[in-house]
Amino acid sequence: MFKKYSEYIKDNPEGYWFKRKIYGWGWTPVRWQGWITLLFFIFYIVINSPRAVGGVEPTGTDLNWFFAKVVLSIIVLLIICYKKGEKPRWQWGLPRHGRDEPKDK
Repeated sequence: MFKKYSEYIKDNPEGYWFKRKIYGWGWTPVRWQGWITLLFFIFYIVINSPRAVGGVEPTGTDLNWFFAKVVLSIIVLLIICYKKGEKPRWQWGLPRHGRDEPKDK
C-alpha cells in the first residue's frame, strides 16, 4: 500500500502543491511549497494561541480575536489549496486510471 501511495504522490505532472486525499474530501501536501504552506499555517495558529500570551488569563476579547484569526487563516489555507491543488472531490482509495478519473472538461 505504501508503494502505491508513493507512486500516487509522485505522479504529479501538473506540479500541484496539494493532491486530493486518498480517502475523503480534501488535500494533502505533495511538494515542498505545500509543506511550507501547511507548516506556516500551524506555526501561525500556535503563536497566536491565547496561551502564548505568557501565563495571563485571556479575556473574552482575546479569545474572539484568536477565533477570528483562526477562521481567517483557515479560509486563506483553503484558497491556497484550491488554487495550487487538484480539484477536490470525494475519493475512496487510490484512483484507477481511466475509470475513476474526473471529467473536468
